[in-house]
Amino acid sequence: MSASQYRRQLERKRNQRLAAEKKAGEFRSKESARRTEAARARHAAAKIKSDTTRRSKQRQADSKEREAETAGKEAARWQKKASIYAKEEAALASKLARAESAETDAADRRRKQAQQRIERQAVAEHTTLESRVADTELAVEHFARQLRQPKQEKLRVLILGASAEGDLRLGREQKRIRAAVESALHRDQIELDVRPAATTADLLDGLAKFRPHIVHFSGHSNEALIVFEDEQDGHHEGVIVAAHTFAKAIDATDDPPVLVLLNSCNSAAQIDDLVAQVVPFAIGMAGTIDDSDAISYAAQFYATIANGQSIRAAHLSAQVALEAAGLEGAELPTLAWAQGVEPREAVLVKGPEPG
Repeated sequence: MSASQYRRQLERKRNQRLAAEKKAGEFRSKESARRTEAARARHAAAKIKSDTTRRSKQRQADSKEREAETAGKEAARWQKKASIYAKEEAALASKLARAESAETDAADRRRKQAQQRIERQAVAEHTTLESRVADTELAVEHFARQLRQPKQEKLRVLILGASAEGDLRLGREQKRIRAAVESALHRDQIELDVRPAATTADLLDGLAKFRPHIVHFSGHSNEALIVFEDEQDGHHEGVIVAAHTFAKAIDATDDPPVLVLLNSCNSAAQIDDLVAQVVPFAIGMAGTIDDSDAISYAAQFYATIANGQSIRAAHLSAQVALEAAGLEGAELPTLAWAQGVEPREAVLVKGPEPG
Protein backbone atom coordinates (compact mmCIF):
# COMPACT_ATOMS: atom_id res chain seq x y z
CA MET A 1 0.00 0.00 0.00
CA SER A 2 1.28 3.44 -0.86
CA ALA A 3 2.04 6.20 1.62
CA SER A 4 -0.84 8.29 0.28
CA GLN A 5 -3.29 5.46 0.99
CA TYR A 6 -1.93 5.04 4.52
CA ARG A 7 -2.17 8.79 4.96
CA ARG A 8 -5.87 8.80 4.03
CA GLN A 9 -6.60 5.85 6.33
CA LEU A 10 -4.72 7.54 9.15
CA GLU A 11 -6.75 10.71 8.69
CA ARG A 12 -10.03 8.75 8.82
CA LYS A 13 -8.90 6.85 11.92
CA ARG A 14 -7.87 10.08 13.64
CA ASN A 15 -11.28 11.57 12.91
CA GLN A 16 -12.97 8.44 14.31
CA ARG A 17 -10.89 8.66 17.49
CA LEU A 18 -11.67 12.33 17.95
CA ALA A 19 -15.39 11.71 17.39
CA ALA A 20 -15.37 8.83 19.91
CA GLU A 21 -13.54 10.94 22.48
CA LYS A 22 -16.07 13.72 21.93
CA LYS A 23 -18.96 11.29 22.45
CA ALA A 24 -17.33 9.87 25.58
CA GLY A 25 -16.91 13.40 26.92
CA GLU A 26 -20.51 14.28 26.21
CA PHE A 27 -21.80 11.17 28.00
CA ARG A 28 -19.50 11.79 30.97
CA SER A 29 -20.90 15.30 31.23
CA LYS A 30 -24.44 13.92 31.04
CA GLU A 31 -23.61 11.32 33.68
CA SER A 32 -22.27 13.98 36.01
CA ALA A 33 -25.30 16.22 35.47
CA ARG A 34 -27.77 13.41 36.13
CA ARG A 35 -25.99 12.33 39.30
CA THR A 36 -26.09 15.93 40.52
CA GLU A 37 -29.82 16.11 39.77
CA ALA A 38 -30.37 12.76 41.56
CA ALA A 39 -28.52 14.01 44.62
CA ARG A 40 -30.59 17.18 44.73
CA ALA A 41 -33.82 15.20 44.41
CA ARG A 42 -32.86 12.94 47.34
CA HIS A 43 -31.82 15.92 49.41
CA ALA A 44 -35.18 17.59 48.71
CA ALA A 45 -37.08 14.37 49.50
CA ALA A 46 -35.43 14.18 52.90
CA LYS A 47 -36.87 17.57 53.84
CA ILE A 48 -40.43 16.89 52.68
CA LYS A 49 -42.85 15.62 55.36
CA SER A 50 -45.54 14.49 52.99
CA ASP A 51 -45.09 10.84 52.17
CA THR A 52 -46.59 11.22 48.73
CA THR A 53 -44.39 14.14 47.79
CA ARG A 54 -41.32 12.47 49.30
CA ARG A 55 -41.90 9.28 47.31
CA SER A 56 -42.33 11.35 44.15
CA LYS A 57 -38.99 13.06 44.74
CA GLN A 58 -37.41 9.71 45.52
CA ARG A 59 -38.69 8.27 42.26
CA GLN A 60 -37.33 11.33 40.45
CA ALA A 61 -33.93 10.81 42.09
CA ASP A 62 -33.93 7.11 41.09
CA SER A 63 -34.78 8.05 37.49
CA LYS A 64 -31.93 10.53 37.36
CA GLU A 65 -29.59 7.92 38.82
CA ARG A 66 -30.59 5.42 36.14
CA GLU A 67 -30.00 8.04 33.45
CA ALA A 68 -26.59 8.74 34.99
CA GLU A 69 -25.71 5.04 34.92
CA THR A 70 -26.81 4.78 31.29
CA ALA A 71 -24.76 7.86 30.40
CA GLY A 72 -21.77 6.39 32.25
CA LYS A 73 -22.02 3.15 30.31
CA GLU A 74 -22.21 5.06 27.03
CA ALA A 75 -19.23 7.16 28.06
CA ALA A 76 -17.26 3.98 28.82
CA ARG A 77 -18.31 2.41 25.51
CA TRP A 78 -17.23 5.43 23.51
CA GLN A 79 -14.00 5.71 25.48
CA LYS A 80 -13.24 2.08 24.64
CA LYS A 81 -13.85 2.82 20.97
CA ALA A 82 -11.56 5.84 21.22
CA SER A 83 -8.84 3.63 22.73
CA ILE A 84 -9.20 1.09 19.91
CA TYR A 85 -9.10 3.87 17.34
CA ALA A 86 -5.99 5.28 19.03
CA LYS A 87 -4.18 1.93 18.77
CA GLU A 88 -5.21 1.57 15.13
CA GLU A 89 -4.13 5.15 14.53
CA ALA A 90 -0.70 4.41 16.03
CA ALA A 91 -0.34 1.29 13.87
CA LEU A 92 -1.28 3.24 10.75
CA ALA A 93 1.17 6.00 11.69
CA SER A 94 3.93 3.38 11.95
CA LYS A 95 2.97 1.87 8.59
CA LEU A 96 2.85 5.33 7.06
CA ALA A 97 6.35 6.08 8.33
CA ARG A 98 7.66 2.83 6.84
CA ALA A 99 5.87 3.47 3.55
CA GLU A 100 7.24 7.02 3.36
CA SER A 101 10.74 5.71 4.11
CA ALA A 102 10.37 3.01 1.46
CA GLU A 103 9.12 5.53 -1.09
CA THR A 104 11.99 7.87 -0.23
CA ASP A 105 14.46 5.01 -0.68
CA ALA A 106 12.79 4.02 -3.94
CA ALA A 107 12.92 7.61 -5.15
CA ASP A 108 16.61 7.76 -4.23
CA ARG A 109 17.23 4.52 -6.10
CA ARG A 110 15.40 5.85 -9.14
CA ARG A 111 17.43 9.05 -9.02
CA LYS A 112 20.64 7.07 -8.72
CA GLN A 113 19.60 4.73 -11.53
CA ALA A 114 18.69 7.70 -13.70
CA GLN A 115 22.03 9.31 -12.90
CA GLN A 116 23.81 6.05 -13.67
CA ARG A 117 21.95 5.79 -16.98
CA ILE A 118 22.97 9.35 -17.80
CA GLU A 119 26.57 8.60 -16.85
CA ARG A 120 26.59 5.34 -18.83
CA GLN A 121 25.11 7.14 -21.81
CA ALA A 122 27.73 9.86 -21.47
CA VAL A 123 30.49 7.25 -21.28
CA ALA A 124 29.04 5.42 -24.27
CA GLU A 125 28.79 8.64 -26.26
CA HIS A 126 32.33 9.57 -25.24
CA THR A 127 33.58 6.11 -26.19
CA THR A 128 31.75 6.32 -29.51
CA LEU A 129 33.23 9.75 -30.12
CA GLU A 130 36.72 8.52 -29.24
CA SER A 131 36.22 5.53 -31.53
CA ARG A 132 35.10 7.78 -34.36
CA VAL A 133 38.04 10.10 -33.77
CA ALA A 134 40.40 7.11 -33.69
CA ASP A 135 38.86 5.72 -36.88
CA THR A 136 39.18 9.11 -38.51
CA GLU A 137 42.78 9.46 -37.40
CA LEU A 138 43.51 5.95 -38.63
CA ALA A 139 41.85 6.69 -41.95
CA VAL A 140 43.81 9.92 -42.29
CA GLU A 141 47.03 8.15 -41.35
CA HIS A 142 46.24 5.31 -43.73
CA PHE A 143 45.48 7.77 -46.51
CA ALA A 144 48.68 9.67 -45.79
CA ARG A 145 50.65 6.45 -45.96
CA GLN A 146 48.97 5.00 -49.03
CA LEU A 147 51.18 3.71 -51.75
CA ARG A 148 52.02 6.87 -53.61
CA GLN A 149 53.10 5.25 -56.87
CA PRO A 150 51.17 6.67 -59.83
CA LYS A 151 50.41 4.17 -62.54
CA GLN A 152 53.08 5.50 -64.91
CA GLU A 153 55.69 6.31 -62.25
CA LYS A 154 58.78 4.14 -62.04
CA LEU A 155 59.55 2.36 -58.79
CA ARG A 156 62.56 4.10 -57.26
CA VAL A 157 64.86 2.03 -55.05
CA LEU A 158 67.59 3.68 -52.99
CA ILE A 159 70.27 1.06 -52.24
CA LEU A 160 72.64 1.99 -49.42
CA GLY A 161 75.63 -0.24 -48.70
CA ALA A 162 77.92 0.37 -45.72
CA SER A 163 80.82 -1.85 -44.63
CA ALA A 164 83.34 0.41 -42.94
CA GLU A 165 85.60 -2.51 -42.07
CA GLY A 166 85.31 -4.04 -45.56
CA ASP A 167 84.05 -7.40 -44.31
CA LEU A 168 80.85 -7.63 -46.37
CA ARG A 169 80.41 -8.36 -50.08
CA LEU A 170 78.15 -5.39 -50.71
CA GLY A 171 79.32 -4.91 -54.27
CA ARG A 172 78.25 -8.47 -55.04
CA GLU A 173 74.81 -7.86 -53.53
CA GLN A 174 74.30 -4.67 -55.53
CA LYS A 175 75.39 -6.45 -58.71
CA ARG A 176 72.95 -9.31 -58.08
CA ILE A 177 70.09 -6.88 -57.43
CA ARG A 178 70.79 -4.96 -60.63
CA ALA A 179 71.01 -8.17 -62.66
CA ALA A 180 67.75 -9.46 -61.17
CA VAL A 181 65.93 -6.25 -62.05
CA GLU A 182 67.38 -6.04 -65.57
CA SER A 183 66.20 -9.55 -66.39
CA ALA A 184 62.68 -9.04 -64.99
CA LEU A 185 59.46 -8.54 -66.92
CA HIS A 186 59.03 -4.87 -65.98
CA ARG A 187 62.68 -3.85 -65.86
CA ASP A 188 61.89 -0.50 -67.49
CA GLN A 189 59.58 0.37 -64.60
CA ILE A 190 62.32 0.33 -61.93
CA GLU A 191 65.02 2.89 -61.28
CA LEU A 192 67.92 2.13 -58.93
CA ASP A 193 70.07 4.65 -57.05
CA VAL A 194 72.99 2.59 -55.75
CA ARG A 195 75.23 4.24 -53.17
CA PRO A 196 78.16 2.12 -51.98
CA ALA A 197 80.16 3.18 -48.92
CA ALA A 198 76.99 4.96 -47.85
CA THR A 199 77.14 7.70 -45.26
CA THR A 200 74.35 9.41 -43.35
CA ALA A 201 74.65 12.21 -45.88
CA ASP A 202 73.90 9.70 -48.65
CA LEU A 203 70.79 8.63 -46.74
CA LEU A 204 69.45 12.16 -46.35
CA ASP A 205 70.46 13.23 -49.85
CA GLY A 206 68.94 10.13 -51.42
CA LEU A 207 65.66 10.64 -49.57
CA ALA A 208 65.39 14.29 -50.56
CA LYS A 209 66.55 14.09 -54.19
CA PHE A 210 65.63 10.60 -55.31
CA ARG A 211 62.36 10.32 -53.31
CA PRO A 212 62.59 6.52 -53.20
CA HIS A 213 59.67 4.17 -52.80
CA ILE A 214 62.04 1.62 -51.26
CA VAL A 215 65.03 2.26 -49.01
CA HIS A 216 67.35 -0.77 -48.99
CA PHE A 217 70.19 -0.89 -46.46
CA SER A 218 72.95 -3.50 -46.46
CA GLY A 219 75.59 -3.50 -43.76
CA HIS A 220 75.90 -3.98 -40.02
CA SER A 221 73.21 -3.42 -37.41
CA ASN A 222 71.71 -4.80 -34.25
CA GLU A 223 68.46 -4.39 -32.36
CA ALA A 224 69.04 -0.71 -31.65
CA LEU A 225 71.42 0.75 -34.25
CA ILE A 226 72.64 0.84 -37.83
CA VAL A 227 76.26 1.42 -38.88
CA PHE A 228 76.99 3.79 -41.78
CA GLU A 229 80.38 4.67 -43.19
CA ASP A 230 82.34 7.85 -42.64
CA GLU A 231 84.07 9.93 -45.30
CA GLN A 232 87.32 7.97 -45.01
CA ASP A 233 89.22 6.03 -47.65
CA GLY A 234 90.58 3.33 -45.36
CA HIS A 235 88.86 0.84 -43.13
CA HIS A 236 87.34 2.40 -40.04
CA GLU A 237 84.80 1.76 -37.31
CA GLY A 238 81.95 3.50 -39.07
CA VAL A 239 79.25 5.88 -37.84
CA ILE A 240 76.69 4.45 -35.44
CA VAL A 241 73.14 5.69 -35.96
CA ALA A 242 70.46 4.85 -33.39
CA ALA A 243 67.40 3.08 -34.75
CA HIS A 244 65.07 5.91 -33.73
CA THR A 245 67.35 8.43 -35.47
CA PHE A 246 67.28 6.33 -38.63
CA ALA A 247 63.46 6.24 -38.42
CA LYS A 248 63.37 10.03 -38.04
CA ALA A 249 65.54 10.37 -41.14
CA ILE A 250 63.17 8.14 -43.13
CA ASP A 251 60.25 10.27 -41.95
CA ALA A 252 62.00 13.58 -42.69
CA THR A 253 60.62 13.89 -46.20
CA ASP A 254 57.36 14.93 -47.79
CA ASP A 255 57.33 11.63 -49.70
CA PRO A 256 58.23 8.88 -47.22
CA PRO A 257 59.07 5.45 -48.66
CA VAL A 258 56.61 2.61 -48.96
CA LEU A 259 59.10 0.00 -47.79
CA VAL A 260 62.31 -0.08 -45.76
CA LEU A 261 64.39 -3.24 -46.18
CA LEU A 262 67.17 -3.68 -43.61
CA ASN A 263 69.31 -6.46 -45.06
CA SER A 264 71.52 -6.57 -41.98
CA CYS A 265 71.91 -8.69 -38.86
CA ASN A 266 69.38 -8.49 -35.99
CA SER A 267 67.47 -5.64 -37.61
CA ALA A 268 64.00 -7.20 -37.26
CA ALA A 269 63.73 -5.62 -33.81
CA GLN A 270 63.55 -2.21 -35.49
CA ILE A 271 60.80 -2.84 -38.02
CA ASP A 272 57.78 -2.70 -35.69
CA ASP A 273 58.57 0.90 -34.78
CA LEU A 274 59.10 1.73 -38.45
CA VAL A 275 55.66 0.48 -39.51
CA ALA A 276 54.00 1.97 -36.44
CA GLN A 277 55.35 5.45 -37.06
CA VAL A 278 56.86 5.90 -40.52
CA VAL A 279 56.26 3.45 -43.38
CA PRO A 280 53.57 0.95 -44.38
CA PHE A 281 56.00 -1.97 -44.78
CA ALA A 282 59.39 -2.96 -43.39
CA ILE A 283 61.63 -6.02 -43.59
CA GLY A 284 64.42 -6.93 -41.19
CA MET A 285 66.51 -9.93 -40.20
CA ALA A 286 65.59 -11.84 -37.04
CA GLY A 287 69.15 -12.88 -36.28
CA THR A 288 72.66 -13.02 -37.69
CA ILE A 289 72.43 -13.64 -41.43
CA ASP A 290 75.29 -14.86 -43.60
CA ASP A 291 76.50 -12.70 -46.44
CA SER A 292 75.45 -15.21 -49.09
CA ASP A 293 71.97 -15.57 -47.58
CA ALA A 294 71.45 -11.81 -47.51
CA ILE A 295 72.61 -11.50 -51.13
CA SER A 296 70.35 -14.30 -52.36
CA TYR A 297 67.33 -12.94 -50.47
CA ALA A 298 67.77 -9.44 -51.91
CA ALA A 299 68.25 -10.65 -55.49
CA GLN A 300 65.14 -12.84 -55.47
CA PHE A 301 63.06 -10.22 -53.64
CA TYR A 302 63.69 -7.52 -56.25
CA ALA A 303 63.33 -9.97 -59.14
CA THR A 304 59.83 -10.82 -57.90
CA ILE A 305 58.94 -7.16 -57.32
CA ALA A 306 60.12 -6.31 -60.85
CA ASN A 307 57.94 -9.09 -62.24
CA GLY A 308 54.84 -7.34 -60.91
CA GLN A 309 54.27 -9.41 -57.77
CA SER A 310 53.20 -8.08 -54.36
CA ILE A 311 55.48 -7.35 -51.42
CA ARG A 312 54.19 -10.48 -49.69
CA ALA A 313 54.88 -12.64 -52.74
CA ALA A 314 58.37 -11.16 -53.13
CA HIS A 315 59.17 -11.82 -49.47
CA LEU A 316 57.92 -15.42 -49.58
CA SER A 317 59.62 -16.08 -52.91
CA ALA A 318 62.95 -14.83 -51.54
CA GLN A 319 62.60 -17.07 -48.48
CA VAL A 320 61.86 -20.06 -50.69
CA ALA A 321 64.92 -19.24 -52.82
CA LEU A 322 67.13 -19.46 -49.73
CA GLU A 323 65.55 -22.72 -48.64
CA ALA A 324 65.78 -24.24 -52.12
CA ALA A 325 69.46 -23.34 -52.28
CA GLY A 326 70.08 -25.16 -49.01
CA LEU A 327 70.91 -21.98 -47.15
CA GLU A 328 70.15 -21.79 -43.45
CA GLY A 329 68.81 -18.24 -43.20
CA ALA A 330 65.40 -18.74 -44.84
CA GLU A 331 63.50 -17.98 -41.63
CA LEU A 332 65.46 -14.86 -40.71
CA PRO A 333 63.88 -12.29 -43.09
CA THR A 334 60.81 -10.86 -41.33
CA LEU A 335 58.06 -8.76 -42.90
CA ALA A 336 55.98 -6.30 -40.88
CA TRP A 337 53.21 -3.96 -42.00
CA ALA A 338 51.13 -1.16 -40.59
CA GLN A 339 47.51 -1.40 -39.57
CA GLY A 340 45.18 -0.82 -42.48
CA VAL A 341 47.49 -2.08 -45.24
CA GLU A 342 47.83 -5.55 -46.70
CA PRO A 343 51.14 -6.84 -48.16
CA ARG A 344 49.40 -9.21 -50.57
CA GLU A 345 47.72 -6.18 -52.17
CA ALA A 346 50.84 -4.00 -52.32
CA VAL A 347 52.06 -4.34 -55.91
CA LEU A 348 54.81 -1.78 -56.46
CA VAL A 349 55.53 -2.38 -60.15
CA LYS A 350 52.93 -2.53 -62.89
CA GLY A 351 53.42 -2.80 -66.59
CA PRO A 352 52.73 0.23 -68.77
CA GLU A 353 49.09 0.80 -69.56
CA PRO A 354 48.01 0.21 -73.14
CA GLY A 355 48.25 3.36 -75.21
